[in-house]
Amino acid sequence: MSISLSAGAVPGPRKDPEVAAALGRRRKRVDIIIRSLCVGATLVGLAFLASILITLTYRGFEAMNLRVFTQVTAPPGSEGGLLNAIVGSLIQASLGTLIGTPIGMLVGTYLAEYARGSKFGDLVRFVSDILLSAPSILIGLFVYQILVLPFGGFSGWAGVVALAVIVIPVVVRTTEDMLTLIPNTLREAVIGLGSPKWKMIVFICWKSALSGIITGILLAIARVAGETAPLLFTSLGNNAWSIDLTKPMASLPITIYSMAGSPFEDWIALAWAGALLITLGVLSLNVLARTLLRGRK
Repeated sequence: MSISLSAGAVPGPRKDPEVAAALGRRRKRVDIIIRSLCVGATLVGLAFLASILITLTYRGFEAMNLRVFTQVTAPPGSEGGLLNAIVGSLIQASLGTLIGTPIGMLVGTYLAEYARGSKFGDLVRFVSDILLSAPSILIGLFVYQILVLPFGGFSGWAGVVALAVIVIPVVVRTTEDMLTLIPNTLREAVIGLGSPKWKMIVFICWKSALSGIITGILLAIARVAGETAPLLFTSLGNNAWSIDLTKPMASLPITIYSMAGSPFEDWIALAWAGALLITLGVLSLNVLARTLLRGRK
């Protein structure tokens, strides 16, 4: 026995064409308003970014010359460059990365492979996340208290330690995330073949997550390359040529900070050149990191 119902007899609220049309017009108006606000906010952000990049590129290239790379910082009115600051930044960032990267990788490996679900692992992860989001000036003050005051002066080693502390949580987070993405079936297969766990981690897990870990290391380098606050309390800066890590050491961020606020036009021009160098370096590292991450996908 079949039952046929007319359109008016269908259970449920009756659809009013006028109400439906009014609701449709309202949705379209709201959609247009929201889209306009989103596009407007995007254009405002892009305008500010373009203004910064255009000004930085124009002023930076205007001040760029061979002396920037071949001469040390000179007194105002003299022809000087940024050689000591460039070399100082490379030394401190490189050593900070070399110290912080192994520690970060080992901690991230511990969290991903040995401490899943443990309270101690959650505590370590919590502390790492705090360090990751902590203002860098607090790290500088911490290193100032443990390395600068007890040893009686600023030094390049103090700056290296401060940058290493900044590198560690970035590498910890990246290493843990990349190792977590590796399927457990791969681990079980390796263990099932009789391989010890440390070999499974070193030769299988690290190898599978290598591009992601390298990406995290590059992002950590890009972060520490422009840090000024921690170096103010640690390596301080040096206008003379010095690669002695036991003494104050020059760096690009500190040099830019001191020169940009000076009343001398030649120093301000050098500050623009240094800012452009840091921007190009950080941009290159970010592009390389994204390229590696895209290759992993």
